[in-house]
Amino acid sequence: MEARLKRNLRSRAHHLKPVVMTGQHGISEAVLAEIGLALDHHELIKVRLSAGDRQARKEMATHICERLEAELVQLLGHVATFYRENPDK
Repeated sequence: MEARLKRNLRSRAHHLKPVVMTGQHGISEAVLAEIGLALDHHELIKVRLSAGDRQARKEMATHICERLEAELVQLLGHVATFYRENPDK
């Protein structure tokens, strides 16, 4: 992802609240489906990742990106920002 686009997306996402929150069981198929629907509708979303350590949160974010063909814009604390362009918009 281009640096200018990433910077623009971070600024657009600043005021957003997390729309999906992962539970104690991590990333399930239902959670992935919900994130996919949110990306289809909004293109830019925040997800609260409830993993204990930084490495686990990074792995969860990478898993979401791979499964849903999304881009990780930012991972800050327990909140990850994802972007996936919707060609219909």
